[in-house]
Amino acid sequence: MNVAKVIPLPDPADQDRSGRSRRRSRPDRPAQPADVTSLTERLATDEPAPASLAQSVRRGLASRITGTAGFLRRRLTGDYHVDDFGYDRHFTESLVLPAVGPLYRAWFRTEVAGAANLPTHGGALIVANHAGVIPLDALMTQFAVYDEHPLHRQLRLLADDLVFETPVLGTAARKAGYTVACVADAERLLRNGELTGVFPEGFKGIGKPFADRYKLQRFGGGGFIGAAVRTGVPIIPCSIVGSEETYPKLAELTPLARLLGLPFFPITPLFPHLGPLGLVPLPTKWYIEFGKPIPTDGYDPAEADDPMVTFEITDSVREIVQQTLYRRLARRHGVLQG
Repeated sequence: MNVAKVIPLPDPADQDRSGRSRRRSRPDRPAQPADVTSLTERLATDEPAPASLAQSVRRGLASRITGTAGFLRRRLTGDYHVDDFGYDRHFTESLVLPAVGPLYRAWFRTEVAGAANLPTHGGALIVANHAGVIPLDALMTQFAVYDEHPLHRQLRLLADDLVFETPVLGTAARKAGYTVACVADAERLLRNGELTGVFPEGFKGIGKPFADRYKLQRFGGGGFIGAAVRTGVPIIPCSIVGSEETYPKLAELTPLARLLGLPFFPITPLFPHLGPLGLVPLPTKWYIEFGKPIPTDGYDPAEADDPMVTFEITDSVREIVQQTLYRRLARRHGVLQG
């Protein structure tokens, strides 16, 4: 009798598409996908696994919602302080500075030198050059002080009356720490131990023609220097490069400026030809340098009323700012790349 030989057929699960048998993994060493293996290795080394894009977006959105809710809660409950000048620190740190940050970092790519010259405590008068048609240099300097100072000190800026007479802008400026550019207010701020900023060139600085860029205009009558002498605080020269090219002023329409009640009405390569688009600043490279403090505590407070003393100090500060500008410009490779 012939006995049929039984040949076991392979399990289809053990075959690939070509019909060839696949080798089974050894039961003592189960195969692991590459991502599982890498995850195991990361866990073994205490390295966190990367979050997915969706998780990152959700976390960012949740953080924004939480921050907005916290801001609204504090505003609605009145859990914030406004000083005698109208300065609202919560408003400034929650809205103003975060809005300025991208312009400061990404658009102007601002670099700061001499931040160590800013005092840790107590008042000081920061004196800076002024330019650019639209005074963005004030916002950039305010952000630089806050961002670079180890204690994130706020810079209280002195501004022209026109700022506070402008609807909406005047209220926002007050909340952001700006105050009227008068000697009495400057002296009060300095006595209160505030970092106080002033742009002595005023409208003469921001409205000068592009041909006169980086040539400092007259530094006023020295009243703010007198406030520093009277309070005995140091004076810190501040030099800003990059602001002159943001809105190159080629000419101005004087009759229109008078009609609108403005100090000048500029004509730039983009404005008013492109309308609102002409208000977009050119992406120039900015440098802000804080010079060494000039002490005033060696003067008698009564000397603040001596024109010769204030003129001598004012001229010294102006010369330091001017020479620093020239030195920085000599090292600059171009307007856009710095």
